[in-house]
Amino acid sequence: MQQLVVINLKDNVATATRELKKDQELRVEIGGEQVVLTMKEDIRFGHKVAIMDLVKGQDIIKYGEVMGTATADVFKGEHIHVHNVVSQRGRGDLAT
Repeated sequence: MQQLVVINLKDNVATATRELKKDQELRVEIGGEQVVLTMKEDIRFGHKVAIMDLVKGQDIIKYGEVMGTATADVFKGEHIHVHNVVSQRGRGDLAT
């Protein structure tokens, strides 16, 4: 069973299918290719992990859709969650 899942080739995050530990090395399949990721921190089941380096302000893409914006630089293997992403959906405070 894969421990990380990438749904769409546009995705820049993977979803953990089980608890992952810091320094754990995993392979994830992206478009038929195997990519090796080393977890930079513990990742909880169902949470996201960066599959490439991301810069502050970059779109976070899951299921081929933009689900948020990075609020800080995030490195490959780091946890993606509310501490480093702001949602772009349902945000009346961001409406222009």
